[in-house]
Amino acid sequence: MTDRAEGDFARGFTRGFTRGFKGISEFHFLLPGNFAEANPRAGLERTLELIAEGERLGYAGAWSRQRHLERGVSSAAVFLAAATQRTTRIKLGTAVIQLGYETPFRLAEDLAMADVLSGGRLQAGVSAGPPPFGRLLGDLLYDGDPEKIDYSHVRAERLARAIRSEPLHDEALAGNAAGAQIPRLQPVAQGLADRLWYGGGSLKSAVWAGGAGFRLLSGNIVTGEQTEDFFAAQNALIDAFQASWRGRGAAEVGLGRVILPTDSASPSTRRRYAEFAASRDARTKAPQGERRTLFLPDLVGTTQEIAERLRADPVVGRVSSLRLEAPYEFEAEDYAQILHDGTALFRLLAPASAAPAL
Repeated sequence: MTDRAEGDFARGFTRGFTRGFKGISEFHFLLPGNFAEANPRAGLERTLELIAEGERLGYAGAWSRQRHLERGVSSAAVFLAAATQRTTRIKLGTAVIQLGYETPFRLAEDLAMADVLSGGRLQAGVSAGPPPFGRLLGDLLYDGDPEKIDYSHVRAERLARAIRSEPLHDEALAGNAAGAQIPRLQPVAQGLADRLWYGGGSLKSAVWAGGAGFRLLSGNIVTGEQTEDFFAAQNALIDAFQASWRGRGAAEVGLGRVILPTDSASPSTRRRYAEFAASRDARTKAPQGERRTLFLPDLVGTTQEIAERLRADPVVGRVSSLRLEAPYEFEAEDYAQILHDGTALFRLLAPASAAPAL
């Protein structure tokens, strides 16, 4: 670590972490929803079963990625709408929907529908920016010149405005054969606008999210803008977000770590997890690419070993909820084992004064 990075880390620790580890009160998990190309239904069905199993195990939240042009969940709103019919309590989140592929109004309709079906449990995580595969998709995605499209945070602001379902006119211009209606986004998802999250890795995004009233999602990837130390960068991100917060309620941070507990894993599975983490370790040694992306190592080991590392994690020490993130392309049996072992891990991290909401 450079002298500057060490200084950044020390200042961050003094600002945010001097009170020590308080314990995690709410535990979530994230699954990628991968499947075999020849049988996508089986993989998606198994992921839905795992979400229901996570609820039975006591987790507080289940999150889905949204990915395009690969074997995974391509529409998180549709997928989680299915999950609403198999669960009753667990929060259901998207981490994250890339808004460059979406139109704010149509996405708002889908999210509102899923939230109403869930009984108000949806946590909608999004990110801004141009669609990575936009050029490849061409006119399958664009109706006009993509250079003239605004992919900034304004797109997320338009989504939030649509989700609020404010009347678009004071006259009944919409409706059907049964009668006229005031035009507004339907169904109205009460409170969803206060359950919007932004996946931000840069200080600019963190400041914007706080000012716009979006909660902050952060994981094991951040931008190293002022330091090469991951924890210092993520700590600065949270500081910037909380200082700019203008939303209702607390300035919540949804923190994720890639966690692979091995307590009930077979010897061969333990070796495979260790080899997987080792294959990704090189990227954690220095900033990657022009954006100076910083990566945190995956956490592999017994629940006791991982708990000790998380207690020493200075960012975990300042949040009350933690998201166990499972990697891509593992087998369904691996994900089930990880979720089951995760419950033991979280009991080790719960506040001493209260039982955790897994």
